[in-house]
Amino acid sequence: MSKTILRATMMFLLALLLSTGSGVSGELTKLSTAWLGEHESFLMWYATSKGWDKEAGLDIEMKIFDSGTDILNALRRKEWTFAAIGAVPAMLGHLRFDTVVIGIANDEAHANGVVLPADSPIAAVKGWNKEYPDVLGSPETVKGKTFHVTTVSSDHYALSAWLQVLGLKDGDVVIKNTSQQDALEAFRKGKDAGVALWSPYLYEAQKAGGVLAASIAACRLGNPVVLIADGAFAKEHPDVAARFLSVYLRAVDMVKKSSPDQLVADYERFFKEFLQRDYPQGLALTDLATHPVYDLAEQRAIFDESNGQSRVQSWQSEICRYYLRINRITQAESQKVADGRYATGAYLDLVQ
Repeated sequence: MSKTILRATMMFLLALLLSTGSGVSGELTKLSTAWLGEHESFLMWYATSKGWDKEAGLDIEMKIFDSGTDILNALRRKEWTFAAIGAVPAMLGHLRFDTVVIGIANDEAHANGVVLPADSPIAAVKGWNKEYPDVLGSPETVKGKTFHVTTVSSDHYALSAWLQVLGLKDGDVVIKNTSQQDALEAFRKGKDAGVALWSPYLYEAQKAGGVLAASIAACRLGNPVVLIADGAFAKEHPDVAARFLSVYLRAVDMVKKSSPDQLVADYERFFKEFLQRDYPQGLALTDLATHPVYDLAEQRAIFDESNGQSRVQSWQSEICRYYLRINRITQAESQKVADGRYATGAYLDLVQ
């Protein structure tokens, strides 16, 4: 079936469902969803706290996990149908579990990076690669050093991108696979050369005296957090996928109309009440300011395939090349995800 016919069929089904009253009235559709304890989860938490999911005919349950790998493993146990996950594990999700990328949660290119102690010899070298004048380090100062990283994640992508800028590869350093909380604790105790972190841990490490060696953005790569769906569920229930997106996008509209100052109190409350963590106001403001989000029109443009590969598909293709380069996927596996076509705007097209 062609993509045009598929979208037309899905739009017809959605219209039929709404016309019969099962879309936004009557019994609520319960959804179990998976998230990380970070910025994009705030948007859905805010939306559900306002009852926007109920207005869309949904009853959304949010489950918090420690990493994208944990989220994927939970899908093996059928614990969720929609999730927000880094672009790196999203590729593996399609490979292993046939998940599909249906939207963009936010942009985390500035919120993932490598942090060093301020007195590190690595931090004393800046602009070794003239094309990346703000990136710290050199091959001589970095090679053989040990870094704490949550592997198969966006912060691992950040570390690898940084190493590539310095003419190195993963095998040139020692990588300790740890959780973000443990990596932050290792940094505070001065263990090893540095850490790769995502927000809010990235900002907490900097507050503790860390120096940012490079972010993904500084390495000139994209790194969206994406909204994904169990592929089989989304195909069978396109109206539910569209309504899930509509709830998240309603929160996006709220964020885009507000300044970080206007959101910070709710953001701190989200961390305190939902994640059981304190988040200092200054760091919360930084976190809010460094996470761009995209409204429906912007998302449709990012997913537009009218002139060939969409922007989001090109981002996912780059991640495939990265994973093949570090030998985390085989050549045969890369051929299944190289074009990024598992990122589809079909469900965004159904959002009213």
